[in-house]
Amino acid sequence: MKKHLSLLLAIALSLCFQGCGIYSFTGASIPPEAKTFSVQQFPNNALLVEPLLSDQFSTALRDRFMNQTSLQMTSVNGDLDFEGEITDYSTSPVAIQSDQTAALNRLSITVNVRFTNKFDDSKSFESKFTQYIDYPSDQDLNSIKDGLIAEITEMLVDNIFNKAVVNW
Repeated sequence: MKKHLSLLLAIALSLCFQGCGIYSFTGASIPPEAKTFSVQQFPNNALLVEPLLSDQFSTALRDRFMNQTSLQMTSVNGDLDFEGEITDYSTSPVAIQSDQTAALNRLSITVNVRFTNKFDDSKSFESKFTQYIDYPSDQDLNSIKDGLIAEITEMLVDNIFNKAVVNW
């Protein structure tokens, strides 16, 4: 009886982890034939250019795939390939008060991403991703922007990673 229960448990577990592609505990579902990924530099084409944003964003996207998948990075033409551009980096007032001043300002970043999956074209896409963080208007953006940019970049990379390889 115990032997049959063990066998049933083993079969159940193997069925749980079987499916399309490779499953990782990060939630990534990648075609088994995919071995490489590439992330081209995302140029900053926004009207307001933050000098380090292009490198910071491109590096963060590369790091996510290196750290959360078993794919090898290649400079171009990866099995999973990302390219695009930063299209917006802007601040705007939000939460206008009765005296017509803003209680909060919003830092927004938008990236346009072209993703190519060489093994499953139905997973390829071109999409814009936007994230923002509101901050108190009495704070100087220059003194807090590095932290805000890092947080927004992390949110953007999460969204892009999830759309590209997480099938929830």
